[in-house]
Amino acid sequence: MSLPFPPSEYMSRALELARAAAEAGEVPIGAVIVRRGVVIAEGENRNRRDKDPTAHAEIVAIRAAADRLGDFRLTDCELWVTLEPCAMCAGAISHARIDRLYFGAQDPKGGGVDHGARIFTHPQCLYRPEVYGGIGEGASAALLRGFFAVRR
Repeated sequence: MSLPFPPSEYMSRALELARAAAEAGEVPIGAVIVRRGVVIAEGENRNRRDKDPTAHAEIVAIRAAADRLGDFRLTDCELWVTLEPCAMCAGAISHARIDRLYFGAQDPKGGGVDHGARIFTHPQCLYRPEVYGGIGEGASAALLRGFFAVRR
C-alpha cells in the first residue's frame, strides 16, 4: 500500500500542531496517529485551555483515535509526536497497544521512554511498541527552546 505522503510528513504535521499549541500559549507539542498510512487522529497540548493536566498531545490524539475507531485498542497504529512521551503518555501508549512510536526531541527531565521512568523497560509493562526517537529532533527541540526562552 502506498502512503498518501512520505512518513516525514507525519512529523511535519505534528510540528504544525505543536506550533498551533504554542500560539495558544501551550507547551508546543503535537501528535499524529496514523493507521495503515492514513492519519486518523491529531492532538496538541491543551492543558491550559482545557484546564486538564492529562490533556497532553498524545492523550488528546489517543482519545480522538479511539473515538474514531470505536475501540480503545489502537492496533495497527503508529504515533508521531514531537517530544519524548512522559510516563503518563507512555502508559497510555502501552494500554492502547499502539504498534510504533516515533518521537522528535529527547526529554531528559520529563521523558518516560528513554529517560526517567522508562516505562517500556519494566516487566510490569505488558505491551511495548517499537520506538524510534530523534525523528525531526532538531526542529522539535528548537521549537521548545524558543517557546521557553520567551518565558524566562
